[in-house]
Amino acid sequence: MCGIVGYVGPQSATKVVIDGLRRLEYRGYDSAGIATIQDGLITFRKRAGKLGILESELEQNPLLNTHTAIGHTRWATHGGPNDSNAHPHISADGKVAVIHNGIIENFTELKNELLKSGVDFQSETDTEVVAHLLSEAMNVKDAELADALRSVCKRLRGAFTLVVVHADHPDLVVGARRNSPLVVGLGTAENFLASDVAAFIEHTRTAIELGQDQVVELRADSVHVTDFDGNAAQTSQYEVTWDIQAAEKSGYDTFMLKEINEQPKAVADTLLGRIRDNHIVLDDLKFDLDVLKSIDKIIITACGTAYHAGLIAKYAIEHWTRIPCEVELASEFRYRDPVLNEKILIIAISQSGETMDTLMATRYAREQGSKVLAICNTQGSTIPRESDAVIYTHAGPEIAVASTKAFITQVITVYVFALFLAQVRGSSMDIEALVREVSDMSAKVDVVLDTIEPVKQLAEQFKDASSVLFIGRHVGFPVALEGALKLKELAYMHAEGFAAGELKHGPIALIEPGVPVIVIVPPAKDSVLHEKIVSNIQEVRARGAKTIIVAEENDDIVEQFADYLIRIPQCPTLLQPVVSVVPLQVFAAEMATVKGYDVDQPRNLAKSVTVE
Repeated sequence: MCGIVGYVGPQSATKVVIDGLRRLEYRGYDSAGIATIQDGLITFRKRAGKLGILESELEQNPLLNTHTAIGHTRWATHGGPNDSNAHPHISADGKVAVIHNGIIENFTELKNELLKSGVDFQSETDTEVVAHLLSEAMNVKDAELADALRSVCKRLRGAFTLVVVHADHPDLVVGARRNSPLVVGLGTAENFLASDVAAFIEHTRTAIELGQDQVVELRADSVHVTDFDGNAAQTSQYEVTWDIQAAEKSGYDTFMLKEINEQPKAVADTLLGRIRDNHIVLDDLKFDLDVLKSIDKIIITACGTAYHAGLIAKYAIEHWTRIPCEVELASEFRYRDPVLNEKILIIAISQSGETMDTLMATRYAREQGSKVLAICNTQGSTIPRESDAVIYTHAGPEIAVASTKAFITQVITVYVFALFLAQVRGSSMDIEALVREVSDMSAKVDVVLDTIEPVKQLAEQFKDASSVLFIGRHVGFPVALEGALKLKELAYMHAEGFAAGELKHGPIALIEPGVPVIVIVPPAKDSVLHEKIVSNIQEVRARGAKTIIVAEENDDIVEQFADYLIRIPQCPTLLQPVVSVVPLQVFAAEMATVKGYDVDQPRNLAKSVTVE
């Protein structure tokens, strides 16, 4: 998820773009860059690292005052975060500058074609392919920049936002989008392009959101939008209702709420390019398939929320692959002297890729001869670099300390890997049907978010509770643990998650009249699990607990036992955590809000734990 800004108008284009990038830095801070047109030439600056490094570069080597510019903050996908891979990317003739958000899935094919024609690449990115293709298209007699971009877009597969400038057209910025956001800001004798209205809210609140497969030509006094065939396209203009301070969070009160609402897109981004013809495709997994076929045990190691994702993964891996799987807290793993060998695959899960406990577990495992697969959100971080292979979650930057979309995308990623492993090992299961179910999860998370308002009201009712208990069975147990952790992190409340069957072995002593108990109910069609959880609900109700039931739609059986009922879409048992955790995230965030606590930066916590 990269930040994109384009500008044409009377102001200093460099200042407008840099100010816009600062408000979009949450979208990517691996590198930043800017391109302008000066005296018929493309002039650019780009540096790896946060935006401040680029700003320091501009202070030392300033750009001339121009009135057209494009800028970019990068969240690395193709190619590591370094100066060469930073955007913008420039064509070989020096006339085209391109910035890009998304992934071009057929870039290898296109790159090989360009290499054969003698093009010399300067980066590892998929984006540079577009710069060279666009340059070739512009060399056709009387070619217009928008025509050239339309022809290039038709050759691209994947999700992308592209914004380009050309040295011969100093008053023009052209943009295109497919499955990736791009918004036009309409000013007075000036216009803006951005991946988020936050970039230009200081200058205008009038915006146009571009539709799918559309190209926009931006000049100071005009905006022209077409489809990829050049036909005039319908656009919808709207007014942004929030101010510049709120815009940094896209209108949400907190980054956490924003990130909760980004989860449908995060799930879709995680699956992007990894499903083809109802099969899992992991082209970026540089792993010897013979190793995957030969492993006889999997150990997952992680901390905190990632550990809960690992617990869910255990159920999926064992059921779909029939390979024994254990889950270990990374902080405990190497200290118990585990028995490891080359037949054991270690899966290390970490959002940041810098979690020290998980890093040390990774190093220990490799020293003992085990292969390590990292599941991580941060490109180029230490754990992926020190692992044998990596699958990136593509959740995008997560700013709030309490993890939400990172957790869901970790769960989706382990599903993807488990199904891939089942494919590789020749499972007799109906993998195509399972892949279709996984593909539907983004839409199902969206449904949950559309019906979440009653959960917010619960926080006000239970804000004075001294304790909240969570129970679940099967994959509902890790979800209960995650729900309790969120409440601890954000609302500073005593909260515990239990396997529902363990209640009678001790925890039921905590139940007293009025205690809220949140129950994750498995799908009704899973009759054995469902019957068991109904019995657990009756046990706590008999002792005066207030039951908050999270159950799928059309589950009429549990309705009579619920003091409060939260509905979620129907899905297979193993996939249910993706939807059942969302109400618990919202409940914790709202509980912190009503208590007056900082939702994004809870006390004593850091986003990435880099010490043991």
